[in-house]
Amino acid sequence: MSNNYITEYTYEEVTDILKTIQTYVAGDKFVLSSNVNRLENIEFMDRYNLTTARIKDIISKIETEDFCYGLHNEHSGFEHEILYVFCPQIELPYGEKIEAVDVYSKFNIINGERVVVVSFHQRNYPINYLFKSEEGAL
Repeated sequence: MSNNYITEYTYEEVTDILKTIQTYVAGDKFVLSSNVNRLENIEFMDRYNLTTARIKDIISKIETEDFCYGLHNEHSGFEHEILYVFCPQIELPYGEKIEAVDVYSKFNIINGERVVVVSFHQRNYPINYLFKSEEGAL
């Protein structure tokens, strides 16, 4: 695991972080990054025909056990921000079938007022969970 990853969290701390994220999302105090640097988010939403309501529903079902790590924002001037990475496995309809998809989800809580969903797409690489013994496999 990278030295940039922050894994010194208790289960209770992650539960509180997740509750904050889910509360802001449920209250429509969130934005999903969909700029030119986040094309993967857009492609994921298009592939699975994800509406804002469906994204909110997926985020509401993320569990503490889906937490992977925190990391410092690497953008100049924002290094004080912590990004939180979760990777739930969600079943999503695709064509005539249902696919089990590991959704790489990275959140930034801004000034205790709102959430930016920085990443929301299919996981590309194996990932470790902080509270699960299994490692994600491709």
